[in-house]
Amino acid sequence: MAAVHTRRRVVNVVALTLSGCATLLGLVFLAWILWVTLKNGLGAIDWKLFSKITAYADQGGLSNAIVGSLVMDAIALLICAPVGVLAGAFLAEYAHRSKLGATIRFLNDILLSAPSIVLGLFVYVIVVLPMSNLTHGAVSFSGLAGSIALALIGLPVIVRTTDEMLQLVPGTLREAALSLGIPQWKMTVQVLMRAATSGIVTGVLLALARLAGETAPLLFTAFGNNFMAWHPLDKMESLPVAIYQYTNDPNPALHAIAWAGALLITLFVLTLSLLTRLLFSRKKVPHE
Repeated sequence: MAAVHTRRRVVNVVALTLSGCATLLGLVFLAWILWVTLKNGLGAIDWKLFSKITAYADQGGLSNAIVGSLVMDAIALLICAPVGVLAGAFLAEYAHRSKLGATIRFLNDILLSAPSIVLGLFVYVIVVLPMSNLTHGAVSFSGLAGSIALALIGLPVIVRTTDEMLQLVPGTLREAALSLGIPQWKMTVQVLMRAATSGIVTGVLLALARLAGETAPLLFTAFGNNFMAWHPLDKMESLPVAIYQYTNDPNPALHAIAWAGALLITLFVLTLSLLTRLLFSRKKVPHE
C-alpha cells in the first residue's frame, strides 16, 4: 500500500508540474503576442485612423474598414446566434441520445473544422454568382454575402457551446420543472437557458471573436472597398482584409496602420469579453 501511495503522489506531482508548465508557456506566448501588438500598433492609433478611409493609402485611416466589419459582424450574429442557440437546445433536450442528434453533432463538428476559405467559396457559388446573373454579368460582391459566410463560420461554435452548456445544467432542474406540469419547450426556454445564460453568451462571444479576425472568406464575398459603404448590398471593406492588403505592401507606413487595425480587433474582443464577465459577475452578487 505504501508503494502504491508513493507512486500516486509522484504521478500527481509530475502531472501537476507538466500542466503548470503548459499553462505558463501558453500565458507567455499570449503576453508576447499582446505586447508586440501593443508596441507596433499603439503608435499608429490617432484621430485620422477613425476619420479617414483607406482610399488615401498611407495618409488615410480605417474608418470604412471599421464600419464594414461592424456591419458584417452584426448581420452575421443576427443570422447565426438565434439559429445556433435553437439548434443547440434541440440537440441537448430533444435529440440528446438519438441517431439524429449524433448525426447533427457529427456534421456540426465537420463544419466547425472546415477551412474558412472553403466556406467563403461556398457562399461565392450560392450567393455571389447568382446575384451576378441578376446584374447581367457584373460580379456582385457584397457585405451581405460576407455576412452569410461569417454566419456559417460562427454557427457551429454557437451550436456546440449551447449544446454542452445545456447538458451541464443539473437534471434536478428538469425534474422540478416537469413535475410542475411545465411543457418541455417552456422549461427549455425559461429554466434551462436561464441557468446556462453565461455559457451560451460565452459561446456567442467566442463566435464573434472568430468572426472579427476572418479574412479569407471575405475576399470571395465582400471583396473590399476603399470608400465608405453602409449598404449590405455594396462591396464592403473590413479590418482583416485591410490588414491583409496593407501587410502585403512594402510601404512601412501601411504596415503601421495594419498593426493599428490588429490592435483594434484585439481590444474590441478583449473589451467585449471583460464587459460580459463583469455583467454576469454583478448578477451573481446576492442582494441584501
